[in-house]
Amino acid sequence: MEIDITDFVMTNEPHFYSASIAESGPNAGPNTWRNAMNEAKEKPLLTTPDQIKEFREYVKGYGAWDDEAIAAWSDDECNALLIQLISSDMREAGMDDCFPDEFDWTAYRQQSEAGEISGNVYKADGGRIWYYIGN
Repeated sequence: MEIDITDFVMTNEPHFYSASIAESGPNAGPNTWRNAMNEAKEKPLLTTPDQIKEFREYVKGYGAWDDEAIAAWSDDECNALLIQLISSDMREAGMDDCFPDEFDWTAYRQQSEAGEISGNVYKADGGRIWYYIGN
């Protein structure tokens, strides 16, 4: 599944949703989660029941949560977690170090193909930015 994240990328700073204690202090986890929940409520990225279902299946692969915990998440919590995943991937790639229009997509693709970064974010020919959820 592919999610259009263009508006999110163009209007948000990923460090608000993904930051370490070293960067943001001892409340980094609660603060970034609260920020992600607020963004999820205002501008959800997963907007259909099928998208929510597919996201739940996708995160099972992380092995961090059991099926019961994942099933108990609200739609807002699913969206908040997706926002955190997108933000961490953006930061991993260095997308937070420049304006989106200045990002080097060729270098990003090369790093992704080399297995150096996750590579879930991509820019389509039409200029829209997408996030891939899948295996």
